Amino acid sequence: MGPASLSKLSLFVLMASSVYAYSTQTPQVRSIEDIVYSQPNGTDLFMDAALPQGKEPAPAVILVHGGGWVQGDRRVDVRPLFKPLSDAGFAWFSISYRLVTDVTQFGVAIDDVEAAVRYVKSHAAEFNIDPDRIALVGESAGGQLAAMAVLRGGEAASVKAVVAFYTPTDLVSLIRNSSFIPPQIRNSVVGKPWEQFVLAGLAQLSPVENVRRNMPPFLFIHGTEDSLVPIGQSIDMCDRMRKAGASCEVFPVNGAGHGIRWWTTTERNVAGKKMVGWLERELSTSNVPVA
Repeated sequence: MGPASLSKLSLFVLMASSVYAYSTQTPQVRSIEDIVYSQPNGTDLFMDAALPQGKEPAPAVILVHGGGWVQGDRRVDVRPLFKPLSDAGFAWFSISYRLVTDVTQFGVAIDDVEAAVRYVKSHAAEFNIDPDRIALVGESAGGQLAAMAVLRGGEAASVKAVVAFYTPTDLVSLIRNSSFIPPQIRNSVVGKPWEQFVLAGLAQLSPVENVRRNMPPFLFIHGTEDSLVPIGQSIDMCDRMRKAGASCEVFPVNGAGHGIRWWTTTERNVAGKKMVGWLERELSTSNVPVA
């Protein structure tokens, strides 16, 4: 083989390797941090965004972190979901919300999730996203907040789909039976004269008690070995939804406990693949009504 042939071969290998490298890279993404999306009582609430740089408006996901309502971080708790969503071409927004410091504040963060949905929708053109293809993804306590936001919110806060990771859907059962409820909340309720009054309020904040026929489809992803929020909570919620005529699916992650940050690489990959595939179907342009 002569020098000319070697030169052509080298050029071909270089081009082929460049194409391969490009095809396996994460799509180009523009990141924006510390966006103020709401100011309840003068308190700034922030979100971070990762926006694919395509020409067409992208489908979007709003992420709601967990932490038992009293702690958690938008950049830490849901980090394992960032790359699968970006790789699949979704825009995503990870939000902070008001954390509970006493039982009287329990549930206020639902308003914050609704505000985040409204903000993302109203800035859809700026972010180059499709306002008709937005989903909420919540993990743990964030799943309860996401579920209640779509169940009680109006049209301005509506979304196309919800993914709920190991979500507490029956708060009354949890406060009686699980260590998932923070001690400061349980101790302020159980055994007190106002216990029944508070439990009635928790029932109103339980997704399982607020199911309706026209709610968006839900995907429940839950570890089979979750000792804090039993997988039975997701199964019962889905059963209640189906009886009401709504659409849902429970996807068990075999052997996984509570918190995707603590799952094995295999467990994360299995859950991420399921989440992305389900969202691609539910947020497909074919599911958007034609005006």
